[in-house]
Amino acid sequence: MIYPHEHLAIDLSGAKNDIDCRLDLKDLVIAEFRELRDKGVEWIADLTNRGMGRDLPYARDVEKASGVKVLHATGWYKEGFFPTEVYDGDVAALSRIMRDEIMESIEIEDIEREDGDERGPRASVIGEIGTELDRISPEEERVFIAAARVQAETGTPIITHATLGRMGMEQIGLLEKHGASPSKVLISHVDLTHNLDYILGLIDRGVTVGFDTIGKTSYLPDEFRVGMLKELSKRGRCGSVVLSMDITRRSHLKQNGGVGYAYLIDDFLPRLRVSDNEGAPIPEKDIVLMTHKNAARFLGRT
Repeated sequence: MIYPHEHLAIDLSGAKNDIDCRLDLKDLVIAEFRELRDKGVEWIADLTNRGMGRDLPYARDVEKASGVKVLHATGWYKEGFFPTEVYDGDVAALSRIMRDEIMESIEIEDIEREDGDERGPRASVIGEIGTELDRISPEEERVFIAAARVQAETGTPIITHATLGRMGMEQIGLLEKHGASPSKVLISHVDLTHNLDYILGLIDRGVTVGFDTIGKTSYLPDEFRVGMLKELSKRGRCGSVVLSMDITRRSHLKQNGGVGYAYLIDDFLPRLRVSDNEGAPIPEKDIVLMTHKNAARFLGRT
């Protein structure tokens, strides 16, 4: 299995004025990742990028201790969380930073090199790059344009943050305009819209869509996610859907009373496999698509 939208460490606590938004409990994350590995999770895409508290030594420790392989990301999140370099840099400068992290390495001190490699790890994903609710700021637009250009040059997949799942059409329109391929774009958090027509419209544009806030029932009860996924399966559209959790807070971890990373496997997937008020069971072939094959194809991890 592959979790295509997660965070091992992330720090949004300053902008949100909430220490819970600083996920830095490495030992608890390692324990949960060991459980994930035992349940068949092979890869995690860590979408903590520049300005979000990206911590490669931390991620390396989690990867080594758990056996779950980690993909690293480049780019910038969204307005309100941008570091100074986004405001100071033009499209060319932002493109150069992302290109270097993809083609050369993510430069960071104090990370152990392996096999004599003098470089740090390279970024495998551009993301999560985001837009505000119902608008795209000038800085966000600049990041999206730079990301599209780098994707056109390198083929690197782009994963977006769509606040409350909205603005996906505007995001793909902007990315396509500047050279990105929809087949290499994943619009995240679309489940939060609870709008099947909107989701189908995005799929028709050729993008992958993320039901990647599973377990965040304060935003949307999971029965609605189950119902939409069963309808997508019924219509034969699961080939464009991926599933993930988007763990971002200390309180999301199981030992702290949250659902934990394994909730997707232990609690959510069993609801897709049974008949209930939300519809008929989803065939296992569709579950395999959504939990492994689609993300493997999108991320280039066959």
